Amino acid sequence: MAKWRDCKLGDLLEIKHGFAFRSEHFADAGTHIVLTPGNFFDEGGFKHKADKEKWYRGPIPADYVLNEGDLIVAMTEQAEGLLGSSAIVPRSGIYLHNQRLGLVQLRDSKRADRHFVYYLFNSKPVRQQIRASASGVKIRHTAPTRIAEVKVSVPPLPVQRRIAGILSAYDELIDNSQRRIRVLEAMARALYREWFVHFRFPGSRAEAGAKADGYEGDSSPSGRGRGEGRTQFVTSPLGQIPKGWEVKKLGELTAYLNRGLSPSYDDNGDSMVINQKCIRDQRLSLEPARRQTKPIPPDKQVRFGDVLINSTGVGTLGRVAQVYQTLDGCTVDTHVTIARSNSETDLDFFGCTLLAQQETFDRLGVGATGQTELSRTSIANVELVVPPADIQTLFGEAVRPMRKAAITLATQIQTLRRTRDLLLPRLLSGQVELETEVP
Repeated sequence: MAKWRDCKLGDLLEIKHGFAFRSEHFADAGTHIVLTPGNFFDEGGFKHKADKEKWYRGPIPADYVLNEGDLIVAMTEQAEGLLGSSAIVPRSGIYLHNQRLGLVQLRDSKRADRHFVYYLFNSKPVRQQIRASASGVKIRHTAPTRIAEVKVSVPPLPVQRRIAGILSAYDELIDNSQRRIRVLEAMARALYREWFVHFRFPGSRAEAGAKADGYEGDSSPSGRGRGEGRTQFVTSPLGQIPKGWEVKKLGELTAYLNRGLSPSYDDNGDSMVINQKCIRDQRLSLEPARRQTKPIPPDKQVRFGDVLINSTGVGTLGRVAQVYQTLDGCTVDTHVTIARSNSETDLDFFGCTLLAQQETFDRLGVGATGQTELSRTSIANVELVVPPADIQTLFGEAVRPMRKAAITLATQIQTLRRTRDLLLPRLLSGQVELETEVP
């Protein structure tokens, strides 16, 4: 630590404010994406939002188009834990720097390494200082001048680079696993759309015609290519569906539909409580879960295959995740609804169907700003297209390997993150002597 020096972030860098892109030019598709705090992970890192990106079609100032390798920081806490989070831009020429973000510009590349500074922003001491100096009550904000006052300790440049290299190795493994998960999830969603939106399911004449002529013989309800010998459709409350299929309310597919309990939190408790923070990106993470001591009624014990739905709040309302692991002594709090399928419904069909209803659940929320709620009745009354049991079973057999592989990768990511997060404070504080120790 003798060669480390104490300074302020403002001695190493300056923060450039973003541009106020006009909301009337936001779109569902386009050539550029406006980055928001939603493009950051809580612990740091760039977050792809897939089909929820905020595209922009208006005039674009050239100075606010980001380049690959740019370091950005979240200056608005859009969700708890995001304030001060940093990320490295993955591509040039597509992402836009908006006013809620700061672009980090090093004063001297011979004194500070960009990747080291990235990890510095994502360290607990720096985050705590940024949050302590932030303004706002419901939504907290920081500013370039406040970030400049954050106190840090930094080693010589070669040590900075080695620290960044060690931590980057973990992040590269995490990023690779995340990419594989996105591919697996995209495959499962695509299969769901083929079978239950376009009705090209195994054994259907639509599937046979599609294979024969490259989908020119599509027998979907749009009518394109329909003719004698094709799958027969009937009218339903949700439009044209294959004959033999039904429209049912979600409540008809469930054996249990209710919220969790009001927990007695205790870090030494023997059971775990899943909360809203655990449900993100249609996946379940137990890292934000808390322990408690209150006995859990049998029906509120979270089981394999349960679908969990965030049922209060703004921004998180309607988020869905399926429990795809065995959890002992685990429940949810009163902000989360458990939807448990009945014995006639395939677990994977049930889970994928409810995942596809996330936007519907969000729309069904009612109440004042900041207190929006999704009632059990609203969830139960959502209408769904339900195929016969044999089609559900075939779908489950098709997607189950994909979903299991994604869960395995997610578990590996959690292990890598825990290891990286244990190393990060030790490396950034100089507790690990890199000249003599190899982490």
